[in-house]
Amino acid sequence: MLRATLKSLLARKLRLTLSTLAVVLSVMFVSGSLVLTDTLGRTFDNLFANIYTYTDVQISAKNQIEQQGGGNNPVTPFPASVVDRVAKVDGVQKATGQVFLNGAMPIGKNNKVVINQTGQEFGANWTGEDQLVKLYTGEGPRSDNEIVINKGLAKKAGFNVGDSMDVITRDQKRATYKIVGIMVYTGGRDSMAGESAIFFTTPRAQESMLGDTTHTQFNVMDVKARSGVSDDKLRDDIKAELGSGFVVQTGKDLSEESSKAIKDILKYFNYVLLGFGAVALLVGVFLILNTFSIIVAQRTQELALLRAMGAARGQVLRSVLLEAVIIGVIGSALGFLVGLGLGAGGARAFVSLADGAQVASLGFPISAVIASFAIGIGVTIVAALMPAVKASRVAPIAAMRESAAPDRPLTKLTIFGSVITALAIGSLSWGLAGAGGGTLLLVFGGVLGLLIGVALLTPIISKPLVAVLGSLFSWSIPGKLGKRNSSRNPRRTAITAGAVMIGIAIVTAISTIFTSLSTALGDTVNKDLAADVVVLGQRTNDVPPVVSDDQLDRIEALPAAKTVAAVTVDQVEVNGEPGFVYAYFDPAAGMSVLQLKTDQGRTDRIGSGEFVVDKKTADNRKLKLGDSITVKFTKGAQKQLTLVGITGESALGDGIVISYDDAKAGFAFPQAWQVFMSVKDGSSVTDAKAAVNDILKDNPQVQAYTKDEYIKSNLQGFDYALVIVQVLLLVALAISILGVINTLLLSVIERTRELGMLRAVGLRRGQTWRMVTTESVVITMFGTVLGLAVGAGLGAAIVSALKSVLGFGAVTLPWGLMVVYFIASIIVGGIAGLIPSVRAVRLNVLGAIAYE
Repeated sequence: MLRATLKSLLARKLRLTLSTLAVVLSVMFVSGSLVLTDTLGRTFDNLFANIYTYTDVQISAKNQIEQQGGGNNPVTPFPASVVDRVAKVDGVQKATGQVFLNGAMPIGKNNKVVINQTGQEFGANWTGEDQLVKLYTGEGPRSDNEIVINKGLAKKAGFNVGDSMDVITRDQKRATYKIVGIMVYTGGRDSMAGESAIFFTTPRAQESMLGDTTHTQFNVMDVKARSGVSDDKLRDDIKAELGSGFVVQTGKDLSEESSKAIKDILKYFNYVLLGFGAVALLVGVFLILNTFSIIVAQRTQELALLRAMGAARGQVLRSVLLEAVIIGVIGSALGFLVGLGLGAGGARAFVSLADGAQVASLGFPISAVIASFAIGIGVTIVAALMPAVKASRVAPIAAMRESAAPDRPLTKLTIFGSVITALAIGSLSWGLAGAGGGTLLLVFGGVLGLLIGVALLTPIISKPLVAVLGSLFSWSIPGKLGKRNSSRNPRRTAITAGAVMIGIAIVTAISTIFTSLSTALGDTVNKDLAADVVVLGQRTNDVPPVVSDDQLDRIEALPAAKTVAAVTVDQVEVNGEPGFVYAYFDPAAGMSVLQLKTDQGRTDRIGSGEFVVDKKTADNRKLKLGDSITVKFTKGAQKQLTLVGITGESALGDGIVISYDDAKAGFAFPQAWQVFMSVKDGSSVTDAKAAVNDILKDNPQVQAYTKDEYIKSNLQGFDYALVIVQVLLLVALAISILGVINTLLLSVIERTRELGMLRAVGLRRGQTWRMVTTESVVITMFGTVLGLAVGAGLGAAIVSALKSVLGFGAVTLPWGLMVVYFIASIIVGGIAGLIPSVRAVRLNVLGAIAYE
């Protein structure tokens, strides 16, 4: 039986290739995601290990408030006296106070900020060359108008020693500096991880990066240990000296913390790739199931003959499962190798954003190997199990019958599919309603069950729907034959179309959710925002792009300006919990532009020590007029605020609003983050926007937009998400094409004699080609129509259930995308029919008639 199984497998190389390819596509995204995560993880481990190689101990002051996301970004300065204290600790060789902060924005020769893809734009004080920092050319800064920049920035922006460059620093001031030196890191690297670095004199760095006009503060301290003193011991001794107000870490501690932060972000990329893999697996199951079902049907006589020669049912079962295992092993191995390349390529593309970083050597993570073979072999065996059981039940007498298996009644399958669908709808509804525990599990289980249930119901749906779709091509003899062929075996058509249906359904559901959310957001902004011009900027680092007070005054003085509302925001702690609060420069103008109505108290005036909230926030926090909250600001001050007003619910004006006086005293950046301006009747919005941009011409961080442009910029994230969805669709369609090709090729082989007879009675080659292609297109269209219906219904259900939670408006179906998907299905069906059509056309007529 083993020899017979291997010979049968090798005799059908095309079948083996197509089935194996389905497994490869199913496995490669899983292995690729694991390889990518492993490679990037080791890359950043190496990167941060190199960055902190020469760091024994580093000290920074604890931030005044807990930062969302954890960590301690060293923004809080400490006095130089702390450096003197540390220098006296036993075991310290040298303690050096440093200024090193994100937020020094270089301005290019085109008067625009030199965007850094990593978001790392450091400003620091020049302390001279050391083990890590080396001068590439020039010298260090000696006066406050001189700077040194890293070679990576010099290359990107086209600057050389002797050139002048403008820099916007954390104090939000723009100044012109002369470049007197270009530095590199040890080993001649332009940058450590693609960052830009600008070095000032120490007094200038203290003033522009820390706001320290006394020139007596630092935000980081580098400590070198004496020979024979371990970094860990020195760290512990310094901690004991300084107390709990400081963060003291070794270079190893810093490396591990930085690497962990990056890995926490990378896991989301892993989720995306695993999502692609899950869809590929689900579609691949249908392909493999269909392949083995057709194989078993075509081998009925062969299997019956084996039974007649003495093979037991168990041997036949094991024979088919052995084929599945072989295909699974080969597909898993190839899928792992393809995923290895995919992960390595993805790691290189990702790291290329951080110019100067070196990709870690290609690894073979054991998790990827185990997952690849476990999934590949497991999926193949699961998909082949039902056909294998069917094969084991072939009676020896079947050896004397035709190989084509008769259609079985669809009653049991329909009942089973109906039960699965009903249970899935119940699980989905229960999960979306948020009832009970395991909500997310109920939703995912419901979605999966719904797809499987509809797939089981597809055979009973296929006859009428395929007849309707096929009628579009029934104007010719080949079209009529193609239509009849696509509906002659409902089970086979259903499984083939099911692979298409799943991919289209998932993509359509996601597209419906994003389209509904995008439309709701656009409608909300359009309805609630009474502004014609909006000023905002693109944030490139820790420092927000802001509008200066002088620029704001000039905007307010424009003849076309009717109402101007400026808003600022900062992270704080509210009753000990991290959060954000807002402040309007003029509360009355802010309420007017955002069309916020007073529900209780007063909202047009907010004095020091007072705050206002919207009704939803008040309900969530259980606040009423007169209640107090304690707010701890970024600069360290803590203040108790009293609620004096509650506005109506609004998607744009939600949250806690405090007085601008309190914001100026406590915010890190109290300048205006956004400015909303309504224009007077009869004034041109375009001219008003141009006038605002003229005021902002020396501020390359911010720009004025019309209301429509502002709405469009807010919806860009949804556009990017939909691009990812389209990639997911391509993955699903790629596997679906294989399924259609596989089905039609095996069908052509099964109908060899029939095709020979048709050719003998006058069907020309071109007509044969059109007949097979029509069958392919009809099957693909059937799966697409079903997928569009299921996906739209699923998406609409999710949108309706989450309406109150996420602020959805009415369900908005992505009609444009749905039409594109339908047209794409016709193209995909035509492509999938090419290979089977060519095989059918090339059949020798006499040989086909004599085919057994």
